[in-house]
Amino acid sequence: MSGRIAIVLVGTALASCSGSGTDTQKAADPVALVKLAPVTNGAVSEQTAVYGAAEPGAGATATLVASEEARIVRIVAPVGTRVSGGQLVVQLAPGPTASLDLVKANSDARAAEAAYARAGRLRQDGLVGNAEVEQARAAAATAGATRSSLAQRTASLALTAPSPGIVQAVTGSPGDLVQPGTSIATIVRDGVVRARFGIDPAIAQSLRPGQPIRIEGNGTRGQLTVPIDAVDPVVDPQTRLAAVFARLPVGARIGTGEILTGAVTTSAGSGLPSIPYAALMDDGGQPYVFVVANGTAHRRNVRTGASDRRTVAIVEGVKAGDRVVVEGGTAIEDGMKVRTR
Repeated sequence: MSGRIAIVLVGTALASCSGSGTDTQKAADPVALVKLAPVTNGAVSEQTAVYGAAEPGAGATATLVASEEARIVRIVAPVGTRVSGGQLVVQLAPGPTASLDLVKANSDARAAEAAYARAGRLRQDGLVGNAEVEQARAAAATAGATRSSLAQRTASLALTAPSPGIVQAVTGSPGDLVQPGTSIATIVRDGVVRARFGIDPAIAQSLRPGQPIRIEGNGTRGQLTVPIDAVDPVVDPQTRLAAVFARLPVGARIGTGEILTGAVTTSAGSGLPSIPYAALMDDGGQPYVFVVANGTAHRRNVRTGASDRRTVAIVEGVKAGDRVVVEGGTAIEDGMKVRTR
């Protein structure tokens, strides 16, 4: 009898221990506290940085040319100088040949005028006829016109800016002798400077003239926003980039050659599922999210698209209507029970 009682007691004890372990295991199952957000469909706006420089626009450059052989006397407005319309840029003086031509023209004109005067006196004395007087008058007129032309061309050796702008280049130095037709200085007119940016060809296809582009120079000036003037989808063989152009306003005071940075807003991921950026996690370069269904968190590896740092488009891995963890994701694992805040 006592032996049976002992066996019953041992069995009861074992059963008691077994039941206690099950209760402890159930109590130990973790349940994470998380915050969820729905997966939605919609376009995601993305800021794309672009890099480029300022360059002359169509018809921007005015060239100042020596009309005659001349010597550079003084460079009044060196490269980089902002000039107004009519302002002296380079002072030239007639060269040796031009000076001799002007001296000869003056001499010929004086001689022709004297001959015309003499013919008039002879006509009064009846020594010559009207034909000789008319011939002397024509010769005097021709010589005078030649002298005036040379004098005007000599006066034009003062090279002035045709309109407001910035002196971009000056050829030669004081004392240099230049030939007729030589380019002495170039001026980039105000209001015809444009920005050129290189951009990924795929992104260029989504841009249109009139869209805003934010531009910043390499100086201390602030940012300015201007409309895109043109988009060139042709890929440059060296840079492998397409091009975006924007006209720079006069008030920007940006000179040609200045390095510029810009930013354009592109809409990408239209029709793709999108999630809050806070839901996105990373595992050694593999992005993933936790999708919650029936109170359980499931890890989903995803492939991301465009992002504006608030929302990110998901190319693959989730669908609209899923609920993803946006807070508390670092404390859970795949298959863990969760409850929402």
